[in-house]
Amino acid sequence: MTTKTGLALVDRDDDGVDRAFRNDVLEGLAQPQKAVPARWLYDDAGSQLFEDITQVEEYYPTRAETEILQQRGADFAAAIGQGRAVVEFGSGSSVKTPLLLSQIEPAAYVPLDIAGDFLRAAAADLAAKFPGLPVHPVEADFMRRVELPESVSDMPKLGFFPGSTIGNMVPRTAVDLLRTMRETLGASSKLLIGMDLIKNREVLKAAYDDAKGVTAEFNLNLARRINRELGGTIPVEQLAHEARWNDDFARIEMHLVAQQDMAFEVAGCEFSLKKGESIHTENSHKFSRRSGSTLLLAGGWTPVERWLDSEERFSLILAEATIARSAP
Repeated sequence: MTTKTGLALVDRDDDGVDRAFRNDVLEGLAQPQKAVPARWLYDDAGSQLFEDITQVEEYYPTRAETEILQQRGADFAAAIGQGRAVVEFGSGSSVKTPLLLSQIEPAAYVPLDIAGDFLRAAAADLAAKFPGLPVHPVEADFMRRVELPESVSDMPKLGFFPGSTIGNMVPRTAVDLLRTMRETLGASSKLLIGMDLIKNREVLKAAYDDAKGVTAEFNLNLARRINRELGGTIPVEQLAHEARWNDDFARIEMHLVAQQDMAFEVAGCEFSLKKGESIHTENSHKFSRRSGSTLLLAGGWTPVERWLDSEERFSLILAEATIARSAP
């Protein structure tokens, strides 16, 4: 069966299980290097844990991006203009969003997120802060084209994708997503996107393995979600969070590492891990100016402006939907 939430259809079986979640988990656990797509980290509990991560001392990206949004408001207003419908992909708690909305006088705000309860609560909070702004929350998997509310269909659009979430995806998937965003937003749209920058690896590793263990809980929550929603028997207490820097791919990787040999079931299928083997749960790619621009261009977006924080740790890039050309 399918359940309708907002304008999105979530495909569930007769037991209420999200088929896409089950399929991704079963397929990923069957691989030699077990892996689950990072988007499944963000159920309601995972979304709240991520918000907690943004407050820990070691996690610099949120502070760096917030600094840009606070200090470059006049630049955003001039480059983006007024009267656009702001469509935020993976809106979460929308903490940074008011900093942008207060500068550009948007015509509407459309937050998209896969965690429905979290989405609607955040949208209600934002609507209270901007009482004259139409807010249209849509529970959706933004990895696929999203049908936006009819009320914003004729408005020029600004996509907002902060937090360097694009770095969670391998390049092929990131390019596919950028193309999907262009389809969702339309040919005359713009995109404001966050990209974290390459820097000292110890700084990077600490940001994804904080001393308080909040990131570890965020990672382990995925195993708990699998157990809860897919009838899993993963022995969570025998898994440990690990953050690794992979220099060949310029990325931090998050893994759940088996502390001893284990066997478990998920959705009636049997799996095993040997001590030291892992489930790969997230990538966080880091970018240079050139690699970030190349990624955007491959996804159908042309960079037009770029802003950095004062310590040059993080970038916000404004891009325009590339006009199709038949020749160079």
